[in-house]
Amino acid sequence: MTSNKISVPYGGGQLSFELPGSCFLGMVLPSDENAQAGSPDNIIREALAAPVGTKRLSESVGPGQRIAVIVNDITRPTPSAYLIPFILEELEAAGVPDENITFYFALGLHRENTEDEMKQLLGADVYSRYKHVQHEVGSYPVTSFGKTSRGTPIEIYEDIPKNDFVIGIGEIGFHYYAGYSGGAKSIFPGVSSKNSVIANHKMMIEKNAVSGRVDSPVRQDLEEAVKIAGLDFILNVVLDSHKQVVAAFAGDFIQAHRKGVLVVDALYKVEVPPTDAVIVSCGGYPKDINLYQTNKALDNATQAVAEGGSIIIVSECRDGIGNDIYDRWNKSCKTAAEAIARFKTEFEFGGHKAATTAAASVRFQLYLVSSLPGETVREAFFEPCATVEEAVSRVLAKNPNAKFLVMPYGGQTLPKIKE
Repeated sequence: MTSNKISVPYGGGQLSFELPGSCFLGMVLPSDENAQAGSPDNIIREALAAPVGTKRLSESVGPGQRIAVIVNDITRPTPSAYLIPFILEELEAAGVPDENITFYFALGLHRENTEDEMKQLLGADVYSRYKHVQHEVGSYPVTSFGKTSRGTPIEIYEDIPKNDFVIGIGEIGFHYYAGYSGGAKSIFPGVSSKNSVIANHKMMIEKNAVSGRVDSPVRQDLEEAVKIAGLDFILNVVLDSHKQVVAAFAGDFIQAHRKGVLVVDALYKVEVPPTDAVIVSCGGYPKDINLYQTNKALDNATQAVAEGGSIIIVSECRDGIGNDIYDRWNKSCKTAAEAIARFKTEFEFGGHKAATTAAASVRFQLYLVSSLPGETVREAFFEPCATVEEAVSRVLAKNPNAKFLVMPYGGQTLPKIKE
């Protein structure tokens, strides 16, 4: 029997495996695989020279203004260290001195970045030259801007609105309940209070809160909040599957974001035939930094598998679970039914991951190839496997005729079953 040797991203490298030829249905690849986008430098400069819905950044600020630049944390693939110098060029052209510029890390409810991670995110020169701030999640003082029409409190860390001009740097891709990443998310949930984040994220169980929808109630709510709290300018990029910049959009945080969404859809929404099983990689580090982030690839993969089928996740998880509450729910909920029932009566941010994975485990057989201990994997409603081949053999033992799709970039690619 012939076999296919396949490699998918895993951590900082690749993981190779063999798949019997009779089982292999095909690769689910973004259409960017052979795209020639041109020079990333030119892409960024052109975006900043012709922003969407606003004046050019260098024409929007002045020497006496205090500037906040918000960058993503280590869990996001945004190439902030590469993008920051282009923003600084614009600010320098406007005469803004270094001491008037502060960089803020959009942590949301994630852990703080380490010093090495901050240097990586900002670049060593920017890290040593400019002020930078990480807010203490849950206890840093906030400024309240009231509530959204959905009742979400708009609470932003108080040092952000003290600046005269706020810039967000981000990446636009699929997000499993906000529809898409990027745009307003620099502020909300990036630098907003725990209360705000939890209230907004409770909407994740609503019907349209799924990948690839700008009308996700989560996104609509957070954009309403940011219209009130303020985000003056964004620089958002679209990355290819190798984390290279293929498009960039600057300007108004909604109008520029929507231009990016069109590109993401064109590159990463992929029609597929319905299949019995999917082998899915998150796309490597940092998308597979922990199990918390891994769930995004799982959510996308579910869109391609027939009910009752199997999903094999390939994710290093070098940082373990990635969220203490998620870990606690995994340990305390002994069955999938218990986690699902608990979520319906007790929303706890972090616990939602346990509940959504539990729900997926009821619909599909979930296998995980990772660096996590087997017991930890089972607690999270996956079956641990040492290799992809082991997982494949277990699928074939249950369904000898199973056909497999392979998604190397599951965090970015959104399969759509052909009608």
